[in-house]
Amino acid sequence: MNLHEYQAKQLLAEYAIPVPTGTIATTAEDARACAAALGGEAWMVKAQVHAGGRGKVCGVRRADHLDAVAEISAALLGTRLVTKQTTAEGQPVNSVLIESPTSIDSEFYLSLLVDRASCQVAIIASAAGGMAIEEVAASTPEQIITELVDPAARLQPYQARRIGFALGLDGPQRKQLAVLLGALYRAFCDKDMSLLELNPLVRTTAGDLIALDAKINIDDSAVFRHPEIGALRDPSQENPKETRAREFDLNYIALDGDIACMVNGAGLAMGTMDIIKLHGGEPANFLDVGGGTDPDKVAEAFKLITSDAKVKAILVNIFGGIVRCDQIAAGILAAVTEAAIEVPVVVRLEGTNAEQGRAALAASGLAVTAADSFADAARKVVAAAHGA
Repeated sequence: MNLHEYQAKQLLAEYAIPVPTGTIATTAEDARACAAALGGEAWMVKAQVHAGGRGKVCGVRRADHLDAVAEISAALLGTRLVTKQTTAEGQPVNSVLIESPTSIDSEFYLSLLVDRASCQVAIIASAAGGMAIEEVAASTPEQIITELVDPAARLQPYQARRIGFALGLDGPQRKQLAVLLGALYRAFCDKDMSLLELNPLVRTTAGDLIALDAKINIDDSAVFRHPEIGALRDPSQENPKETRAREFDLNYIALDGDIACMVNGAGLAMGTMDIIKLHGGEPANFLDVGGGTDPDKVAEAFKLITSDAKVKAILVNIFGGIVRCDQIAAGILAAVTEAAIEVPVVVRLEGTNAEQGRAALAASGLAVTAADSFADAARKVVAAAHGA
């Protein structure tokens, strides 16, 4: 679950992490009033969307008078912002963050994330922060520092000092960073985050460290423990299909290809997408119906994937362990009949009651192609999608 920048900063402020003073607005007049209340002679107007790269597409702009605040806000609100991190349709801008400007001496990159390989929290930092951090990672990766934090030992003072020296901070600033990192680590663990990114973390001309921008992702599996955070979810920033899938306990992620996948188990789903690409196809989605699925759930899954106009073929790849393949077959036949599916459907069933499931599909008389193996299923669905 992603948070907007203003929500992330509100959460960080609870941990005494320094952030710029700002207020959220949903209309141009509200934005003007917010700027007036903040005071000063200039303000930053920042579009609130779940995507980075806003500054490169005029999603973050400086206003030097109150009328400019209203004009910039009016130009942003109600539009869709397209960045390198969005689809071609972009993300809707329903609110803007009005902030007082910060006098910047230098910018840094700082993030905390779960490193699954080491089962630790990785702190990633770079003195080359800001909008070009992706280019830095690609061209000069030696400028990026990684410090792994053992969850049993937690963050140690020497690790904070090591990062401070690598960023070129002086003594007082290294002390600030140590306090800042401690607070960030507590927030990361307390709120079950999978990503906490400050880009940039800035050093002001007065020598203070401030989180100028913040991006937070909460582990979806842990949101139930934080109802106050769950209430911050913004469905307008999510794919409507993904939102609907969540209602039926389906794990769905939309992709750009034309072969829809319906699989039980995340690992098998990843393998299915890989083998589709190996045989020259492109997956249209990641869809994990889970280990304990039933015919009704299968029917909802079919409705989801057939609502994507790009889909030219469907691959159902089920391994029956907890779930019974004959139940899956019943759900497939019901869905194909009810939804009048017109694209080719290829089904591979293995495991519990697989023979009964395959027999039911063969006896149905419907245009459902059975596959004998994983590779056979991939070949058949790619051929079907390509019109062969």
